[in-house]
Amino acid sequence: MGKRAVLPGVDPKALASLRGRARRIINRLRQLYPDSKCSLNYDSPLQLLIATILSAQCTDKRVNKVTPELFRAYPTAAALADADVLDIEELIKTTGFFRSKAKSIVKCCKRLMDLHGGEVPRTIEELVELGGVGRKTANVVLGNAFGIASGVVVDTHVGRISRLLGFTERTDPVQVERDLASIIPKKDWVEFPHLMIWHGREVCIARFPRCSECGIARMCPSRLRDQNRDQNRD
Repeated sequence: MGKRAVLPGVDPKALASLRGRARRIINRLRQLYPDSKCSLNYDSPLQLLIATILSAQCTDKRVNKVTPELFRAYPTAAALADADVLDIEELIKTTGFFRSKAKSIVKCCKRLMDLHGGEVPRTIEELVELGGVGRKTANVVLGNAFGIASGVVVDTHVGRISRLLGFTERTDPVQVERDLASIIPKKDWVEFPHLMIWHGREVCIARFPRCSECGIARMCPSRLRDQNRDQNRD
């Protein structure tokens, strides 16, 4: 993605308004969540890469419970590349989809050894060539391990709340990322998903959003529509 694009089909004045509101929302969320950061525990780019692969369809909290033992047993890409898939499966079983994840981890590390001498590459093009690595995983690693704003990480919280905020109407993560990249300043691409994720866990909860406690409710078009609808019913 690389740079801010122009959102197709959006009037320039409307786009400028969206960008202004996005900046205000980000600034407010920074005040609300000053400690927001990646929830996965890691000590190296390799550990973050593996942890992110494990986080698919699994909570970060659960991943953080299994990775210490995994990384003690297999501390390097070379060790993981040579590992028995069945042994990896046993260590990561509680993360769900453990068979496919174990295969992806071993394949990924074999590719790391073959193509990069065991070192995690620093471009999205090279990362997505590794087994089990898509745009989301690549963006997580580049942004958090290397500080490289290659794109906007889109998980379920980011996609859901971005739709509520009127930043996108799309559901496909790649399309959502394109929309967000056109609205969010590039300097905020790495931080923005953390703010969305924390807000989604703490307040804007999918099943029971606490809108009355939301610090950005006045800037949320979905909340304003709900209020107008309730007033009309009265």
